[in-house]
Amino acid sequence: MANLGSKSMALGLVLLLVALSSFLGSSADLQRLEHPLKHDGSLRVLVVGDWGRKGAYNQSQVATQMGKIGEVLDIDFVISVGDNFYEDGLTGVDDKAFEESFTSIYTAQSLQKPWYAVLGNHDYRGNVLAQLNPILRKIDGRWICMRSFMVNAEIVEFFFVDTTPFVESYWIDPEDHHYDWRGVAPRENYISNLLKDLDEALKESSATWKIVVGHHTMRSVSDHGDTQELLTLLLPILKANEVDLYINGHDHCLEHISSKDSPLQYLTSGGGSKAWRGVFTPNADILQFFYDGQGFMSLQLTKTHVDVVFYDVFGRVLYKWSMDKQLRYAM
Repeated sequence: MANLGSKSMALGLVLLLVALSSFLGSSADLQRLEHPLKHDGSLRVLVVGDWGRKGAYNQSQVATQMGKIGEVLDIDFVISVGDNFYEDGLTGVDDKAFEESFTSIYTAQSLQKPWYAVLGNHDYRGNVLAQLNPILRKIDGRWICMRSFMVNAEIVEFFFVDTTPFVESYWIDPEDHHYDWRGVAPRENYISNLLKDLDEALKESSATWKIVVGHHTMRSVSDHGDTQELLTLLLPILKANEVDLYINGHDHCLEHISSKDSPLQYLTSGGGSKAWRGVFTPNADILQFFYDGQGFMSLQLTKTHVDVVFYDVFGRVLYKWSMDKQLRYAM
């Protein structure tokens, strides 16, 4: 079992019953987890997606650089934006792929922090309940994976959204794939409940920063492009509740796109292993940065400032972006 330190171990024990509730339940209720800030009131996070290939396709090299950057930044946790285990998720809680693609790859001391993970479409092709099962935390205590949930860190709230059920083609035209819809079907009820819960949680949030995390792209110029179901169903809720960032994977690249008609920023960090798709298709919003290769992203947040940095497989900085937020105080 990974050595997390006393604070992370305590967090893992507190979350065990919460995760168990999410694992057993079939509703879309958002579980709320708490994560402390640093003593100076800041938070530092790494984001990686589309990685689980037992070290192949430069997964190990990306992991090495994550460890180095994680040490420099003294990160608080890691966000995984899904497609955690290729090609078809986990077969069960005893599937060695969990250790071969996760525990044995992300070995740096700086990465021995909680990993908050959502499911991707490839994860849904396996035994979803195994990947959600808190038994996995006995193998590696960092692993915190639920369908949809919240992480509150005072100045920022992260809203993790289970996006795979939104994509209609997975239901009506799955080709040669099998999707594990246990706890999700019927689709319409699940999505309706999830959107209602997310909207309510966003409205109740008093955090300075609101960040939504999902697997699927909302805006992308790469292989998968925009996900129309998310633009139709999810995007209006994000805009209505003044969400600052939507973070995703799915497309195996790194990119930053700005909304033309709102402050919302779309950030893709799907370069955890196999990449280089060679596809570029412009969309209606504003492309700020695109890298068709492997890498990962960091977020550094204070109450009034956020820094976003993208890194390549060698740990080189590819792109930086920052935003300030002027706080409004009641008189």
